[in-house]
Amino acid sequence: MVDPAPERRGPLRGVRVLEVAGIGPGPFCGMLLADMGADVIRVDRPDGHAGNPVSPSFDLLNRGRRSVVLDLKHPEGAEVLLRLAETADVLLEGFRPGVAERLGIGPDACRERNPRLVYGRMTGWGQDGPLSARAGHDINYIALAGALGLMGPADGPPTVPVNLLGDFGGGAMFLAFGVVCAVLEARASGQGQVVDASIVDGTALLTTIVHGLRAQGLWGDRAENLLDGGAHFYGVYECADGRFVSIGAVEPRFYRELLDALDLADDDEFVRGHEDRSLWPRLRDRLSVVFRDRTRDEWTALLSDRDVCFAPVLNLDEVAVHPHNRARETFTDAHGLLQPAPAPRFSRSVPGTPGPPALPGADSREVLTAAGFTPAETESLLSTGVVLDRTVRSY
Repeated sequence: MVDPAPERRGPLRGVRVLEVAGIGPGPFCGMLLADMGADVIRVDRPDGHAGNPVSPSFDLLNRGRRSVVLDLKHPEGAEVLLRLAETADVLLEGFRPGVAERLGIGPDACRERNPRLVYGRMTGWGQDGPLSARAGHDINYIALAGALGLMGPADGPPTVPVNLLGDFGGGAMFLAFGVVCAVLEARASGQGQVVDASIVDGTALLTTIVHGLRAQGLWGDRAENLLDGGAHFYGVYECADGRFVSIGAVEPRFYRELLDALDLADDDEFVRGHEDRSLWPRLRDRLSVVFRDRTRDEWTALLSDRDVCFAPVLNLDEVAVHPHNRARETFTDAHGLLQPAPAPRFSRSVPGTPGPPALPGADSREVLTAAGFTPAETESLLSTGVVLDRTVRSY
């Protein structure tokens, strides 16, 4: 194996990952691993970003990678990928079940070449089960997992969230966790294995706390509960300027501090309302009136220094300039693009600045050379269209 580029830093430095190009959770998993220092090689398709509206230069989910364009439908395509897998620790793919096998790059074929290979599979429904072959998207997976039904008002349909919960939380993060666990196990056993990451499974696991609360009789219908907007002291309120603030004064001492800050400490109904759930709807209405009396920034000036579990609701143009985010360097301007910085933080093996988004085919020759292809083999693959580079075709 050729060592990763020397500028790579982080706890996964030295781990090599092959990421067969996909959309959504697969690229985000690859990004997480690359952020932590892994040498992630993205295997792009000849049709480039087909189905992806984001230009490759702005596709931050593909940051920090190298890219080779490989036609897996070409008779020689599978053999090229299998040779690349010989030098990898991890392979990631997000095909529907059975597709990788039909292409000749399934787990058995790959692990015949590299028994230590961890084969990470990302799907919505999972590799088996009645729905495994069906199409779907984040909203469908979180619906079946029980998470979608938890969100939204009591008198309306569930609120459709951004696909952060399913694709990225229940999917990509569990795939990343799974493959790192399997890499650690492979170092001890010498054997790789398949990691079956399903968005339904991962999202269901994220609802564990709710199942515990429900079993204890502490979770009822939507928008009636402690953490779903049912409690007046845990929610979002509109301000005088149409912006919003968030309140999360769950514990009694924070709730008392909130009442004091709002000049409501002597209001008997509010005092009793922390424990008396029957008062929550009325107190939410009353707090709605209170918060509409000032602008968001006025509330921020009043409450930011009080232990009331408060934060203004920021838009994407505001987050990078907030003093806390600036102090933590939560966002970075890397390669001319403002973006979230790698997380979490490490005291010793500190990750580097994220590399730019992978441009399809930009590293095709370099990747083949590093995998042991001779110059003649590389030129043959390029001339026959099995492998493409950016100098051959525009993306």
